[in-house]
Amino acid sequence: MDWLFILILLVAAYAATAFVIHRNKLWQEHIVFYGPIMAIRSHRVGFFDILTRFHSFLRFYGTLGAVIVILVSIATVFMLLFSLHFNYVQQTPPSAINDVRNILAIPGVNQFIPFTFAVWFAFVLTLVVHEFGHAFLARAEGMKVKFIGVLFCVIPIGAFVEPDEEEFEKTRGLPKVRMLGAGIMNNIVVGLLCFGLLVLLLGMAVPLQAPLVKAVYQGYPAAIAGVPPDSVIRSINGIDISSRDEIARFLNTTRPGDTVILDIEKEGKRTPYALTLSRWPETPGTAPKDSGFMGVAYYDAPQMKRIFDQLGTPLGFLVILAIPIQVFIDPVNFGNFIILVNDTTDVAAWSVPFDYYWLVVQILFWCAWLNICVGLCNAIPLVPFDGGYIMKEGVERLLEPRGLLKYSGPVVLAVSYSMVIVLILAFTMPLLLKAMAAP
Repeated sequence: MDWLFILILLVAAYAATAFVIHRNKLWQEHIVFYGPIMAIRSHRVGFFDILTRFHSFLRFYGTLGAVIVILVSIATVFMLLFSLHFNYVQQTPPSAINDVRNILAIPGVNQFIPFTFAVWFAFVLTLVVHEFGHAFLARAEGMKVKFIGVLFCVIPIGAFVEPDEEEFEKTRGLPKVRMLGAGIMNNIVVGLLCFGLLVLLLGMAVPLQAPLVKAVYQGYPAAIAGVPPDSVIRSINGIDISSRDEIARFLNTTRPGDTVILDIEKEGKRTPYALTLSRWPETPGTAPKDSGFMGVAYYDAPQMKRIFDQLGTPLGFLVILAIPIQVFIDPVNFGNFIILVNDTTDVAAWSVPFDYYWLVVQILFWCAWLNICVGLCNAIPLVPFDGGYIMKEGVERLLEPRGLLKYSGPVVLAVSYSMVIVLILAFTMPLLLKAMAAP
């Protein structure tokens, strides 16, 4: 597989680079290793003091964030458990979600995350938003920040802000929880803001009646002639076409058996296709038509506009979160959402207010999606996630006054291991059910 070969090359190149740096002790002030993970860090952290004068607001923000993070953590665990129950009861068959490559959120390797500028921009922004949240709250709580940096393991897998270890360990209770939860809170806030901007921007797009062929019916003229999906009809028999209505009016003048020449544009290239028109398929309750039939399905921009106008609801928010996966595994019902995820010919069916409009839409989409997903994942009560450290702090503060602090470690460990099992089962349950059902 191409993706596997590329992944092997990336791993080999990273391993060779890391080996040379580690063995020769290069740039020790700026590069350190945590097992196979390489951290590139900087001491230049003075800019985190910019907002310290607003420490009262930051602490209020952090307190609000701590409450929200705890609620999000509980909701995330509930969703994971519900997913397990649903997969078990429904006997969900394995799908692309369970493919090994899709465990890693590597653009271009993960089938649901394309390798595009919009994705990488959103990826970097998500990391910065998360870690800067920790840093600003650390300074608001009087903790020094020693380093800021990026974690690499083949690709950038995270960013980090490292507070002074002694001051961090001395901090107890709500101040520490505020600092730990600030990254998640930032991700959720930025994700919701980007979601709101996305909905507003989609409201500016005007649907057109462009003759954009989204699919062809197998066994009918267009498919037989080789007309490709995701292409635009530019002319029929040399007559320029700009709308589906014009095509319908032309076809009303034809009969089954007539031959028409379609000029089709796909990926900037125009190609003629000769179609011998057929009869319309019989549809119960509909009078038969005498005109010729091509067998194409058009992109319905007006229908998508109505869907876009409904995205600003709680249900629309859930749809946004599901889009990257559903576009891939359920193209029949979700395929038209590809316009939010990646470049597509669907843009030909829209009039937009400015150049690069769809690029901005994709950036906002991925910024919303990645920030919300990173926030939810980090809220899981599992060390080393932020939610795990918040859970650890809560357990310690709960047990310490009762003289039971020595039990905090085993409790945190038990919860973390339980969450690891839940996460593994959430990913592998369909595979396990299929294996158990096999004779």
